[in-house]
Amino acid sequence: MIESTVPAPSVDVRQLRKIYRSLSLTGRRKIEAVRGVSLQAFPGEVFGLLGPNGAGKTTLIKMLLGVVKPTSGEATLFDQPIGSSTARSRVGYLPESLRVDRHHTARSALRYYGRMSRMSEPEIKRQSDQLLELVGLEGRDRESVRRFSKGMYQRLGLAQALMHAPDLLVLVEPTDWLDPGGRNEVRKVIDRLRESGKTMFLNSHILQEVELVCSRVAILAKGEIRAIGRIDELTHSDEQWLLVQTPLEPEDPSGAHSIDWTSILPDGRAEPGESENQPAVTSTIKGECHQWTVPVKGQSEIDQVVDGLRRAGHSIVRLEVQRESLEESFMRLVGQPEEMIQ
Repeated sequence: MIESTVPAPSVDVRQLRKIYRSLSLTGRRKIEAVRGVSLQAFPGEVFGLLGPNGAGKTTLIKMLLGVVKPTSGEATLFDQPIGSSTARSRVGYLPESLRVDRHHTARSALRYYGRMSRMSEPEIKRQSDQLLELVGLEGRDRESVRRFSKGMYQRLGLAQALMHAPDLLVLVEPTDWLDPGGRNEVRKVIDRLRESGKTMFLNSHILQEVELVCSRVAILAKGEIRAIGRIDELTHSDEQWLLVQTPLEPEDPSGAHSIDWTSILPDGRAEPGESENQPAVTSTIKGECHQWTVPVKGQSEIDQVVDGLRRAGHSIVRLEVQRESLEESFMRLVGQPEEMIQ
């Protein structure tokens, strides 16, 4: 019998549901914050959790942390029920807005968090030294947090989340308030943690950051998962547009008839489709070049276009492949802003 090489999930959520009930002038009101969510995250994975305001992200995270009790469904962290002391001890949490008592320094704050995790004084000292260097606060570790910028607070928040060497990190907006250099440093830290086998659950509204660091992503809307998968799966990487620039011909300065696309793409994309959703080749003039936007599906069709242009004797000045961005995919899945605010 061949044993499976797939590791056990660090996070295993099965049909998790949370219903809030409240009284109003019209009677009892039921709000379904999370509606039957199922997902898994594995060791060495950065799992992105995306969604508009009111999508249920915060409620889902609170249930995983054991702060909020689910209405129904099951979830485990490292095969332990969420909310159990064993599960909580293996989780580090960076909230969106970390609050530290103003009498603290960075070092005393880390000592406080270390003692809460029942770490010994030598462990606290060793871990503090390493983390302060890791997040770029060495040399300012004995300075009052009252003098910290929001970016420095964010660095301290990341350090406290890592203080007890957790196996799962839940990071909410980890690069908020950081300059480009700081965001790059945090990405490097996340990469190192991923390579060491840590699991990270990342919630961020900066979709470009999510694209750079996340292995997989779940998109929530109205308490439900609309899509889950790798970035290339969510962005429909098989549906691409090829931007082709060719020189303008002297006898055809408009470029309207310079390329016979029907011989290159014989499936009808050379002409406008009968419906708005049917892709077709479009064109425009860019300086001394003619630019064509050609819908393609996969590398084989890109090769087909390039080979067809060469056979017809056309020069290619520039070639660029464009794909749907994560932001475009997000808007396609959750709707326009007016639909998102519930």
